Amino acid sequence: MSVPRPTADDLRAAAGRSIPDVIEPGLRVLFVGINPGLYSGATGHHFARPGNRFWPTLHRAGFTPRQLSPDETDELLRLGIGITNLVNRTTATAAELSADELRAGAARLRATVRRFAPGAVAVLAVSAYRTAFDRPRAAIGRQPELLEGSRLWLLPNPSGLNANYQLPELARLYGELREAALDAAETSPG
Repeated sequence: MSVPRPTADDLRAAAGRSIPDVIEPGLRVLFVGINPGLYSGATGHHFARPGNRFWPTLHRAGFTPRQLSPDETDELLRLGIGITNLVNRTTATAAELSADELRAGAARLRATVRRFAPGAVAVLAVSAYRTAFDRPRAAIGRQPELLEGSRLWLLPNPSGLNANYQLPELARLYGELREAALDAAETSPG
């Protein structure tokens, strides 16, 4: 099944909306976007805009057995994967978010991670992470600190607008997280 294409009116009406997190306790990985775009707000699905490389990246990195579509989030949960955002307010671009909103998003994310205790948290936004968490030198990859007891990763945003990273490089970087998450799951007691 694929997400129906919203009209221009649907996109305009989506401004300021929120969309529900895809989350449950004990996930292997919780992916954290910056905030939902208008397309996601109009459809109610994360990373829904055509051209967003989140879904192909997950598949190529080995998180999913096939490329899922944005409306298959139940399948993500079955695979131990969740999605949330730093800021749950739909905008045309992430540039519309203030530094204060991003910092408030960091507090929201900390509370979410405390509540659901994922094995790893992967923030998909270098600049937004640096602002939200006051880590101006943070770099791509595993972070030295934990986030509320969960391993913390910083990965490139999969938006099609992020020309600095093409799909093969995104898949490689996300694959490093997958390998680490699998290794941690295999060595944890239970």
